[in-house]
Amino acid sequence: MIWLTGLSGETFVLNAELIEMIEARPDTTITLVNGRKYIVRESIEDVIQKVLEYKRKIFEKVSGV
Repeated sequence: MIWLTGLSGETFVLNAELIEMIEARPDTTITLVNGRKYIVRESIEDVIQKVLEYKRKIFEKVSGV
């Protein structure tokens, strides 16, 4: 799960496992595997970094590192 900020300033948590695509249109638009779209204030690079940090934490817990 990653924390993101919608265009209106509200923060929400998104299940990073459901992300199918991230686009700049020009706002960052995240499309989930179910077709639902979220427009967020974070850049594509920021979203990718958040997903990588989330995955790293999961891997560390699973591998015991």
